[in-house]
Formats: sequence, C-alpha cells, structure tokens
Amino acid sequence: MVKLAFNSSLGQKDAKKDEKDEVLIPQEGDVEEILRVRQQSRAWCWCMCLGLALMLSGVVVGGAYLYRYYILENVVATAKVDAVVQERNTYFCGVNYHEDRYMMRDSAEDTPVSDKRVDERVRILTEDKVELIHVPVPEFSDSDPADIVHDFNKKLTAYLDLSLNKCYVISLNTSIVMPPKDFLELLVNIKAGTYLPQSYLVHEQMVVTEKVEHVEQLGYFIYSLCRGRDTYRLQRRSTVPGIQKREAVNCHKIRHFENKFVVETLICEP
Repeated sequence: MVKLAFNSSLGQKDAKKDEKDEVLIPQEGDVEEILRVRQQSRAWCWCMCLGLALMLSGVVVGGAYLYRYYILENVVATAKVDAVVQERNTYFCGVNYHEDRYMMRDSAEDTPVSDKRVDERVRILTEDKVELIHVPVPEFSDSDPADIVHDFNKKLTAYLDLSLNKCYVISLNTSIVMPPKDFLELLVNIKAGTYLPQSYLVHEQMVVTEKVEHVEQLGYFIYSLCRGRDTYRLQRRSTVPGIQKREAVNCHKIRHFENKFVVETLICEP
C-alpha cells in the first residue's frame, strides 16, 4: 500500500492566500457602510466651514462695532477738543469807523452806524510767537482782503494780498505790532467788554524792491502762506498821512489792526 502525504506549510499558504483574496473583495453591506461614512465626513466638513465663516463674520462685525463706538468716538472727541482749543485762540473782531476817527469793538456787540468797517479773524499762537490775521473782503472800503503773518521768532511780517494773489515780506515793525501775549490780552478784554479803546489811524507806505526766490528760508508759517505765489520784499517808507494821486496808481492798501490803533498799509509797485 502507498501512503500519500501533503506538506502542511503549503496548505497554510494557500489558505492565507484565499483569506487575502476574500478581504480584497468587499461585500455589498460594506460598500453601503463606506458610502455612509463618506457622506457623514462631507457633511461634517461643510458644517465646519460654515461655522468658521460665521465666526469670521462675527469677528469682522465685532471689530467694526468696536471701531465705530470706541475708537471713532475717541477720535471725534479729540477733534472736538482740538477745535475748542483752536476756537479759544481765535477771535472775530471788527472795527467800525469814519474816515476821520475810529472805534474798536467786539464784533458780537451792537455797534453804532458808521461809514466803513474792518473785520478780522485773529489766531494767536503764543508758544510759536506767531499772529495769524485774516482780513475778509470789506463791504464799504477800497482796501484789499488779505492774510497776514507776524512771526516774532523770524522777526518778519508777510502780507498776502488776496486780490492780487501776491505775497509781500518785510521786517517786523514791533512799534506797530503788539507781541502775541499782549495782543491776546487786548482781544480778551475787548471781547469781555472791559476795554474799549478809542483808536486812531496810522498810515504806512511800502515799496516793492525785489522778488524772493527761496521762500522756504522765511520760516514755516510764512512759507505756508506764500508757497506757490510770487513773493516780493518790501522797503518801508516814512509814515505819511497820505500819498499823491500819481503815486497811488500802482498801490494797493490793506486796512487791519494788531494794536490799539488801526493801520492802513499801502503797498506800491516801483
């Protein structure tokens, strides 16, 4: 009799091979389970993205709210404070006068009827030692509107004739222009009604001498006034009560005040 024997290891390998083949072929129930898991994963991803979008939207809206009600309000409040400070250093005053006599009053008060009037807006920077004066278009006068800068640090005065759009620079005349602190005190007293001076008219005549090429060398305030405009130097003549008609052909006058009296500045071309 012949006995037949099989290698046990070979049988195990075949069994393992069969098991592997069976694993690689999924059943119908497994496919459905995989699809269900994938759908749940996609739904979870969409929910996560939607949640992140809502969170970002909340951050943006919250930031806008904080900016609107905190930062912006603080900026506005600071601007209001700056405006109040500037308003405290800015005065609106007027001069009612006849040709032969002048009386200075605060513009807010009732003033007697007069032939002519000069109004000014004055801003005084005491720390910078600068006086900024704006003379608007006069209603009943042949003088020109102007912006004036008195710089006590540079010891210069600049006139911007708004009708001609030209700048004129001359050395500061401290005998006519009051220092900033004194002028500020005068305006405060006039506004309060504690001081009402009887002022008189002072004439000064100036002649154009040369054109200024480097306006930036005249200081920040005069440069800000005259930048981009033709600027000329002036030479002061002796104070005169008036000028001849033949001399007044090329002259322009600016009536203003920066003292207890009114000044008529006459600027003449050569």
